[in-house]
Amino acid sequence: MLVVTGDLEMYAKLPYIIGSAKEGQMLAFNNPADAVDEPNDARMQFRTKARVKETIQRAAALSGVDDSAFMISAAYRSAMETIKAHEQTQIQAADFHTFFTALDTPATPTAALQAAHARYKGRTQSTI
Repeated sequence: MLVVTGDLEMYAKLPYIIGSAKEGQMLAFNNPADAVDEPNDARMQFRTKARVKETIQRAAALSGVDDSAFMISAAYRSAMETIKAHEQTQIQAADFHTFFTALDTPATPTAALQAAHARYKGRTQSTI
Protein backbone atom coordinates (compact mmCIF):
# COMPACT_ATOMS: atom_id res chain seq x y z
CA MET A 1 0.00 0.00 0.00
CA LEU A 2 1.32 3.42 -0.90
CA VAL A 3 0.32 6.27 1.40
CA VAL A 4 0.99 9.78 0.17
CA THR A 5 0.87 12.50 2.78
CA GLY A 6 2.18 16.02 3.01
CA ASP A 7 0.70 19.40 2.18
CA LEU A 8 -2.60 18.41 0.62
CA GLU A 9 -4.46 21.60 1.55
CA MET A 10 -4.97 22.54 -2.09
CA TYR A 11 -6.64 19.17 -2.81
CA ALA A 12 -8.28 18.24 0.47
CA LYS A 13 -7.36 17.38 4.03
CA LEU A 14 -7.38 13.64 3.29
CA PRO A 15 -4.32 11.50 2.58
CA TYR A 16 -4.35 9.55 -0.66
CA ILE A 17 -4.20 5.80 -0.20
CA ILE A 18 -3.29 3.99 -3.38
CA GLY A 19 -3.82 0.28 -3.91
CA SER A 20 -5.83 -0.50 -0.79
CA ALA A 21 -9.31 -0.69 -2.32
CA LYS A 22 -10.89 -0.69 -5.73
CA GLU A 23 -11.54 2.74 -7.17
CA GLY A 24 -14.60 4.34 -5.57
CA GLN A 25 -14.85 1.61 -2.94
CA MET A 26 -14.26 2.01 0.79
CA LEU A 27 -12.30 -0.45 2.87
CA ALA A 28 -14.47 -2.96 4.73
CA PHE A 29 -15.18 -1.98 8.33
CA ASN A 30 -14.85 -4.81 10.82
CA ASN A 31 -16.36 -4.15 14.24
CA PRO A 32 -15.33 -6.89 16.73
CA ALA A 33 -18.04 -5.72 19.14
CA ASP A 34 -20.66 -7.01 16.67
CA ALA A 35 -19.68 -10.56 17.71
CA VAL A 36 -20.97 -9.91 21.25
CA ASP A 37 -24.50 -11.29 21.27
CA GLU A 38 -26.37 -9.04 23.68
CA PRO A 39 -28.38 -5.82 23.42
CA ASN A 40 -26.69 -2.43 23.18
CA ASP A 41 -28.12 -1.00 26.40
CA ALA A 42 -25.00 0.06 28.33
CA ARG A 43 -24.07 3.73 28.09
CA MET A 44 -20.64 5.39 28.16
CA GLN A 45 -19.96 9.14 28.17
CA PHE A 46 -16.69 11.03 28.15
CA ARG A 47 -15.17 14.36 27.15
CA THR A 48 -12.33 14.89 24.71
CA LYS A 49 -10.45 17.63 22.89
CA ALA A 50 -12.00 19.14 19.77
CA ARG A 51 -9.13 18.00 17.55
CA VAL A 52 -9.41 14.41 18.82
CA LYS A 53 -13.16 14.46 18.16
CA GLU A 54 -12.64 15.81 14.63
CA THR A 55 -10.04 13.13 13.92
CA ILE A 56 -12.36 10.36 15.14
CA GLN A 57 -15.25 11.76 13.10
CA ARG A 58 -13.04 11.95 10.01
CA ALA A 59 -11.84 8.37 10.45
CA ALA A 60 -15.41 7.17 11.02
CA ALA A 61 -16.59 8.93 7.86
CA LEU A 62 -13.73 7.42 5.87
CA SER A 63 -14.70 3.99 7.24
CA GLY A 64 -18.33 4.51 6.28
CA VAL A 65 -19.72 4.22 9.81
CA ASP A 66 -21.02 6.62 12.41
CA ASP A 67 -18.88 8.01 15.25
CA SER A 68 -20.39 5.69 17.82
CA ALA A 69 -19.72 2.49 15.86
CA PHE A 70 -16.18 3.64 15.12
CA MET A 71 -15.46 4.50 18.77
CA ILE A 72 -16.92 1.25 20.10
CA SER A 73 -14.93 -0.77 17.57
CA ALA A 74 -11.64 0.98 18.33
CA ALA A 75 -12.12 0.94 22.10
CA TYR A 76 -13.26 -2.71 22.19
CA ARG A 77 -10.37 -3.85 19.97
CA SER A 78 -7.89 -1.97 22.19
CA ALA A 79 -9.47 -3.39 25.35
CA MET A 80 -9.19 -6.95 24.04
CA GLU A 81 -5.54 -6.42 23.08
CA THR A 82 -4.76 -4.94 26.51
CA ILE A 83 -6.42 -7.83 28.34
CA LYS A 84 -4.67 -10.38 26.11
CA ALA A 85 -1.28 -8.76 26.78
CA HIS A 86 -1.87 -8.99 30.54
CA GLU A 87 -3.19 -12.55 30.49
CA GLN A 88 -0.40 -14.05 28.40
CA THR A 89 3.10 -14.94 29.42
CA GLN A 90 5.61 -14.66 26.63
CA ILE A 91 8.97 -16.35 26.88
CA GLN A 92 12.00 -16.15 24.62
CA ALA A 93 12.91 -19.31 22.72
CA ALA A 94 16.26 -19.47 24.52
CA ASP A 95 14.51 -19.58 27.91
CA PHE A 96 11.75 -22.01 26.90
CA HIS A 97 13.68 -25.21 27.73
CA THR A 98 15.00 -23.87 31.04
CA PHE A 99 11.55 -22.69 32.13
CA PHE A 100 9.79 -25.98 31.43
CA THR A 101 12.62 -28.05 32.88
CA ALA A 102 12.25 -26.08 36.11
CA LEU A 103 8.50 -26.78 36.12
CA ASP A 104 9.03 -30.50 35.49
CA THR A 105 11.80 -30.92 38.09
CA PRO A 106 11.17 -28.61 41.04
CA ALA A 107 13.95 -27.96 43.54
CA THR A 108 13.99 -29.82 46.87
CA PRO A 109 12.23 -27.76 49.56
CA THR A 110 14.55 -26.05 52.03
CA ALA A 111 14.20 -26.47 55.80
CA ALA A 112 12.62 -23.00 56.06
CA LEU A 113 10.06 -23.86 53.40
CA GLN A 114 9.23 -27.16 55.11
CA ALA A 115 8.77 -25.35 58.44
CA ALA A 116 6.49 -22.77 56.80
CA HIS A 117 4.44 -25.56 55.23
CA ALA A 118 4.07 -27.29 58.60
CA ARG A 119 2.88 -24.02 60.20
CA TYR A 120 0.39 -23.50 57.38
CA LYS A 121 -0.98 -27.03 57.69
CA GLY A 122 -1.33 -26.57 61.47
CA ARG A 123 -3.40 -23.41 60.99
CA THR A 124 -5.60 -24.59 58.16
CA GLN A 125 -6.21 -28.27 58.87
CA SER A 126 -9.84 -29.09 59.51
CA THR A 127 -10.82 -30.62 62.88
CA ILE A 128 -14.02 -32.15 61.53
